[in-house]
Amino acid sequence: MGGSRKNKIKKFVSPSHNSTPDSNQAQTEDNDNELVDDLLVELDSRNQTVQQESATVLLEMQEHQENTVKDNARPVKKKQDSRSRHEARLQARKAAALAQNHPPIDLEADARLQREAREEEVSIKETCDKLGVQTHEIPPDGHCLFSAVADQLTLLNILPPNQANYVTVRAAASNFIYTHPDDFLPFLPSAFGEDGVGATSAGFMTPQQFEQYCMTIKNTGAWGGEPEILALSRAYNVPIHVVQGGVPRIVEHNPDPSPRSFSKVARISFHRRLYGLGEHYNSLRPKTTISQVAGKIQSAFS
Repeated sequence: MGGSRKNKIKKFVSPSHNSTPDSNQAQTEDNDNELVDDLLVELDSRNQTVQQESATVLLEMQEHQENTVKDNARPVKKKQDSRSRHEARLQARKAAALAQNHPPIDLEADARLQREAREEEVSIKETCDKLGVQTHEIPPDGHCLFSAVADQLTLLNILPPNQANYVTVRAAASNFIYTHPDDFLPFLPSAFGEDGVGATSAGFMTPQQFEQYCMTIKNTGAWGGEPEILALSRAYNVPIHVVQGGVPRIVEHNPDPSPRSFSKVARISFHRRLYGLGEHYNSLRPKTTISQVAGKIQSAFS
């Protein structure tokens, strides 16, 4: 924080005792306005340190003004201090929110996440190479699971291309879960049961909550997980195998628990660290001859 601004703050919180009340008030008002203008600009800064410094100064101004109001009974002054205090409080809250949304950079944590992402990528690629498949990128838009499954269903000729989209697949998952509540309710998070914040009951979703859950899966960009994968496997009567970096390398979701072979298998990949955005699904397509040759050449020189 520059020296000129430090002087402004000092004058703001420590007005001269040699000045008359009127001149002191005018000088304080000028300093107040100029300093607040500076601080409001810096609250929008991307620099975390600047944001925190500005928030601290605004809070100090607020405290000083509250003390001044107690000692000064003039209505005009009270009105002005109330307005300034309200503005300072709003801006301080804004600064706190910005600081919360943009935590300080942790270089060690970032390095660890990058290392885990690389290890996950290598692990998934090894499994894909053994299966003869390669990653087909799916947009990270909240619909990734359903788009990945849709891509697989059209490759397997289960869905026609004009229906192979997340809208169709979301509806299939939602409808299957809704019509088979006994199969899915034990595995769905309850807002008020043991999975809820501050929960005191282990109860399941109410019928209204279950219906709302199914509608959310169908009509919004809500993220899908294992319940939806199982529902889609059963709805389309096809196994869905999920390749991941953890153990086991492949998680199998089958239409029924009885062991039997299937002529078709949908394969998708699950990434916990891809893009740095968290969990994500991609589709796994068979390798072409060109891609297989390119992969062998790359392996030979790596």
